[in-house]
Amino acid sequence: MRVQLRLGSVLGIPIQLHYSWAVVAALVVISLARFFDFAEPKWSDSLTWTLAVITAVLFFGSLVLHELAHAAVARSRGLSVRSITLFALGGVAQIGKDAADPRTEFWMGIVGPLTSAAIGLLCLGAAAAIGAGSDGPALEPAGAVLAWLGIINLGIAAFNMIPGFPLDGGRVLRAIAWFWTGNLIRATRLAARVGELCGYLLIVFGLYRFFGGAGLPGLWLAFLGWFLLEVASGSAEQTLMSEAMRGLTAADVMAKELPTVDGRKDLRVFIDEDLLRTGRRYFLVRGEGDGRIDGVITSDEVRTVEPGLWSSMTVGKAMWPMDRIRTIAPETPLSEALELMSREQFSQIPVARNGKVEGLLARGQILNLWHARAEIQA
Repeated sequence: MRVQLRLGSVLGIPIQLHYSWAVVAALVVISLARFFDFAEPKWSDSLTWTLAVITAVLFFGSLVLHELAHAAVARSRGLSVRSITLFALGGVAQIGKDAADPRTEFWMGIVGPLTSAAIGLLCLGAAAAIGAGSDGPALEPAGAVLAWLGIINLGIAAFNMIPGFPLDGGRVLRAIAWFWTGNLIRATRLAARVGELCGYLLIVFGLYRFFGGAGLPGLWLAFLGWFLLEVASGSAEQTLMSEAMRGLTAADVMAKELPTVDGRKDLRVFIDEDLLRTGRRYFLVRGEGDGRIDGVITSDEVRTVEPGLWSSMTVGKAMWPMDRIRTIAPETPLSEALELMSREQFSQIPVARNGKVEGLLARGQILNLWHARAEIQA
């Protein structure tokens, strides 16, 4: 997930915004302005829009608290938390790895909805205390804000407890199934199937509501169902992949026969003899003298050079220097290596120790290994 803006950090955890958040934030503010205008027509436009903006900020703050609850439990169980990101459909805490046992998975899953429910009840209680639900002559602005926040946070808690992976309720279901079966893979598949079923039901119900006259709320439910359907299979596959590769490191899978090329080689000759004839796209570039690896050249670097300059340029001039290349250590867990490659969109990555390249890890190798192990462990 590409992040556009970092807001700061809470408890040492970076809080970030995905670009898609801006669209939803604008829609939330507009919807709130209409809601407040309907709830109390006597309010001025400036008050209505001010309350809409304040309520939207508090709403997104409650989403951060929801994710911070997940992060706090993860940290208490020894798991690292890289960041919390708000995006179009809510928030997500980027946790370093999956829970190691059902108990941790259960509490990591349920604490978010419990936090949202607690926020919702507190807000509704405060709204009632200042008379937001009374039949008085005018609705208090603070009461209206608190009432809306209370209702929406209870809705968030309820939605997240839908027993479909990867929603919080799906993680709770997976934890229970994992506890009873002792098999994380089977538990994940069960939770993912329930998630897909919930997605289909939301789509059908949402479309039924939309064509029945509910308008955009029905369409929004259908969209949420589609989203759940998509992420259920993807998240389950990622978990199954991590489990299938448990205990393996980059050194176990990396290719030790490295495709190399002399940095003094003419770029045109390199293209004709190495790139086009072998079908390989990634080469390590040897330096002069000691033969150490000075850099990397791929078809991407070649494309940045004008074809008219190919005959007058060496591979060493076109390569990407080694000190600017991301590498991983041989002992890096394979699941972490794949996550890094997916996040940074690498197809291959050098495996190095103390500046010396020991191998080359390709994403295709990892995926082939995963498919083979998953078939056996199914």
